[in-house]
Amino acid sequence: MPDAAVILAGGSGSRMRGSVRDKVLEPICGVPAIMRSFGAFVESGRVSRAVFVCRDGAQRNAVGRLAGEFYPDCGVEIVFCGGGARRQDSVLNGLRALGAGEEGLVFIHDGARPLVGAENIVRLSDAARRDGAAVLAARVSDTIKKLSGDAGDLRARILEDLDRPSLWAMQTPQVFRLPEIRAAYEKIASAGADVTDDVAAANAAGIGVSIVENFSPNPKITLPEDIARIEFMLSRGAAKIS
Repeated sequence: MPDAAVILAGGSGSRMRGSVRDKVLEPICGVPAIMRSFGAFVESGRVSRAVFVCRDGAQRNAVGRLAGEFYPDCGVEIVFCGGGARRQDSVLNGLRALGAGEEGLVFIHDGARPLVGAENIVRLSDAARRDGAAVLAARVSDTIKKLSGDAGDLRARILEDLDRPSLWAMQTPQVFRLPEIRAAYEKIASAGADVTDDVAAANAAGIGVSIVENFSPNPKITLPEDIARIEFMLSRGAAKIS
């Protein structure tokens, strides 16, 4: 199967407050976070190639060494490329690394989400093959309110209610037909526009995206305490320990 994955390994990790050197390389119950992400794709059997988008040469060397250590005979071709100033720049670099004439689906995944699970990748693949694009997402359970006007002024405000049943928290992977999402990102780059995620890039190009509801935890490592929280989830059976 010619499908591919773009796994984002870069990012400054500034919100980790110096507690770890590189959050995607940090062990989660003995397995580096990004190897848990990669392992889910390997286990799914749905990709033949993975592009790791790395911050610098040191990170690239570390990811390559770990992939050889944890998945030496996985049958997935590994490609590396450099990241960019913003997430959207890193994604476009990863998409370009797959070659201009390639077809098939491409999964775009944040390597700092180590609990994605192979079963979710399979569900996303099936949905994207049927509908053209799909995103892993979770229903929003909290009451969400919106500030109007000056978002920096938090005192004595009238808050706007948002319709909770219509709200979804976007996660990764997000999966698309490779030529379509690459063209969407090229257009955004040419226009100098900003997008928050890959679904936004696709929607801007008129591509509809199907939601695949995630019923299991899929947190992103952002703060130092996230690592301990994810390890606790694993200890309680929230996801399979590779």
